[in-house]
Amino acid sequence: MSRIGKQPIGIPDGVTIDIAGGEVVAKGPKGTLRCSVPEGISAKLEDGNLVFVRPDDSKPSRARHGLARALANNMVVGVSTGFTKRLEIEGVGYRADVKGKVLNLLLGFSHPIDMPIPEGLSVSVEANTKLSIEGADKQQVGQFAADIRSLRPPEPYKGKGVRYEDEHIRRKVGKAGA
Repeated sequence: MSRIGKQPIGIPDGVTIDIAGGEVVAKGPKGTLRCSVPEGISAKLEDGNLVFVRPDDSKPSRARHGLARALANNMVVGVSTGFTKRLEIEGVGYRADVKGKVLNLLLGFSHPIDMPIPEGLSVSVEANTKLSIEGADKQQVGQFAADIRSLRPPEPYKGKGVRYEDEHIRRKVGKAGA
């Protein structure tokens, strides 16, 4: 059995799960998410838990079994508590600001960068250099954080750039002086 796929998903209070037509829909206080169940995998509710069952032990079935369970678990956690990614901006003159549904970034280029905030996400800025991205969809939160980081990845000499809060940058020494 798949170690991840065989674990049941506990459904917290305030979250409802609907299974219809090969699709799982989770509704909770943070919103509604849906995902399709991979081919050959079946989902069912047992004793207040969401369980996934696969037809055989072939390698593709085992892989899809764990995938289906992981995606559904991310949906349940997302609609109940949500996901957060935190970014730090480091560098002289580097800063961020939120204006309505647009994230304005000054990252040392000759122009400011305006990024529209996707629907379902909220971005907050503390002290001009700390960003917090929150939302119910784990993939969407992670992708938006990665898009922001890719604008100015941290460089190893001075550490300037955008990085995740828990990311460690391995620093290099500069030129050896004469």
